[in-house]
Amino acid sequence: MEIYLVGGAVRDRLLGQPAGDRDFVVVGSTPDAMLAQGFRAVGRDFPVFLHPDTGEEHALARTERKSARGHRGFVVDAAPTVTLEEDLGRRDFTINAIAERSDGSLVDPHDGQRDIQARVLRHVGPAFAEDPLRVLRAARFMARFAPLGFSVADETTALMREMVAGGELAELVPERVWQELVRALRSKKPSAFLRTLRDCGALAAVLPEVDALYGVPQRPEYHPEVDTGVHIELVCDMAAQLAPGDDEVGFAALVHDLGKALTPANELPRHIQHERRGVAPVRTLCERLRAPAAHRDLALVACREHLNVHRLAELRDQTVHDLLTRCDGFRRPERIHRLATVCEADKRGRAGLADTPYPQADELVRLRDAAAAVTGADIADQGLQGPAFGAALREARIAAIAAARTLRTTGGAVSPGPGETAAPRS
Repeated sequence: MEIYLVGGAVRDRLLGQPAGDRDFVVVGSTPDAMLAQGFRAVGRDFPVFLHPDTGEEHALARTERKSARGHRGFVVDAAPTVTLEEDLGRRDFTINAIAERSDGSLVDPHDGQRDIQARVLRHVGPAFAEDPLRVLRAARFMARFAPLGFSVADETTALMREMVAGGELAELVPERVWQELVRALRSKKPSAFLRTLRDCGALAAVLPEVDALYGVPQRPEYHPEVDTGVHIELVCDMAAQLAPGDDEVGFAALVHDLGKALTPANELPRHIQHERRGVAPVRTLCERLRAPAAHRDLALVACREHLNVHRLAELRDQTVHDLLTRCDGFRRPERIHRLATVCEADKRGRAGLADTPYPQADELVRLRDAAAAVTGADIADQGLQGPAFGAALREARIAAIAAARTLRTTGGAVSPGPGETAAPRS
């Protein structure tokens, strides 16, 4: 039995990136032999075991043969005769097909080290086309590695286009699409995920509501980038910068402007009521991908309310209160923090405007906290019940918002400067 460190752990060390989980491939063994040595079986689709001491994953070397459409249509052979080279040959990208012996020497039959040096994401071989999930994995790796200078090899992009044209991506189950999407949104460059999918035609297959935004014009005085799809790329990257690793914020940033794809042609480049038009496609996308409730709810709030947050300084005190209530902000303060971040990403995710101040973010949180400081206990001695109690609580919280605003303008805090109170247009 021979054991090799493989995959991401080897790749990331060669890239000088922080080490993640370590995975091992075992050559020349059997499931019974692994169990006899104290390993614990955990693999469902192929033989994977956890080390009895470290808990690290050890998979038997295997080959795969396509048996049906989709990313799970494979017959696996994990016989002890399968070689390390055969196992590495069924992997997705050359940079992931490098193994390390116990003495630190490398086995690299597909020149993965060369592609790491050249910063190229290249598929290992023609078997890549047998698994449609690998198209999404390519895009997700680009979201992570584009900041390091990586690009997709031309031949890999061409192969992915063939896979999309063949309809293979229609076989992907929603859970796997969602998994790749959120991992991309946690990365430093989510725009590279969108761009990679769009370059091979896959964005229209897996995220048609987002793909529809490309080519839709916006008013250049508010959106110098003009193209709504490009705006979404900028917003997603800004969200990743403002809230690193927060895929709830990232997802809301991705879908907040879906309504712009539904603007009637005679209204372009203006997008009147796009925040209302966007609610239905956000719901559709969330249902199709089976998005978790937290992601769905923040996405709907951001779609519906982002223009209101932009013009926060113009809103009446009671309107601010009702906005917070619609967002369930008194019970879920973290939602207001995340909404504020999404709106800031929207404002700063525009060509040449990345450094634009956005005081509305801090102000929204501050006003929420001021209003939430008023609780039912503060008005309990009034002897009110039912609707009257709710109305009194609402009025008291509106008064707290008014007082907080007055304090800001009279207590030495800096008032919003010229242009900061104006609503950023659609």
